[in-house]
Amino acid sequence: MNAQSMIQMIDVRKRFGAQEVLKGVNLSIFEGKTTVIVGESGQGKSLIIKHILGLMKPTSGKVLVNGKDINTISRKGLKEIRANFGVLFQHAALFDSMTVFENVALPLRERTKASEEEIRNKVAEMLTLMDLEGSGEKYPAQISGGMKKRVGLARALVLNPKIVFFDEPTTGLDIAKSNEIYRVFFRTQTKLGYTSVIVSHDVPKIFKLADYVALLYNGVIQDCLSPEDFQTSENPVIREFVEKTMGHIYESERMEG
Repeated sequence: MNAQSMIQMIDVRKRFGAQEVLKGVNLSIFEGKTTVIVGESGQGKSLIIKHILGLMKPTSGKVLVNGKDINTISRKGLKEIRANFGVLFQHAALFDSMTVFENVALPLRERTKASEEEIRNKVAEMLTLMDLEGSGEKYPAQISGGMKKRVGLARALVLNPKIVFFDEPTTGLDIAKSNEIYRVFFRTQTKLGYTSVIVSHDVPKIFKLADYVALLYNGVIQDCLSPEDFQTSENPVIREFVEKTMGHIYESERMEG
């Protein structure tokens, strides 16, 4: 076991009836780093996050968080581990009947004993970090898709989690708003120092955020490499993925190198 690994998946398999989707996933997530999980639709990328969150149990294999198997510990132990997690869902999952302020404040009200003044100050701090000053009294229907994502991120970060999970964070956004979200990701991680796990189809742009890129194909992680090593990997499956998703950009960069 690598001493720097916050999370380890060891030979994780997941079967639904006769169909085995995860066929022996091995993956390490390192502290303070950004690991991006890529792969074509239907490969089971989001299942990996669900297994780490303890929302789903593997058919076999282990999921370790700080050395503890989350599928064998007590409910209390799992709750303590989850207290270190933040999640940005694919569609932000905001409550339409709540204002932006109330959405961000919700975890503080549900999981802490913070006073109203402390909650106001913390939410204001998060909204400022997300460039959302002045939006606290608006409702989700009154803000853009990119702003909704930033509100979702503010809510995910308001309890200062050590690990943050992002499931297809730029789905439904145009290029400009996607780039805006990436800039916010980079700024918040630099400031707060959390470990992040991102499931994304947005290749190659997502590589700019990544410390490691892991390709899920045919139920297994083909490899987990730095973006540079990933793009020049001799693994035929990774090579085909890179050429398919990056095309002439990838080829021209190889020729320039």
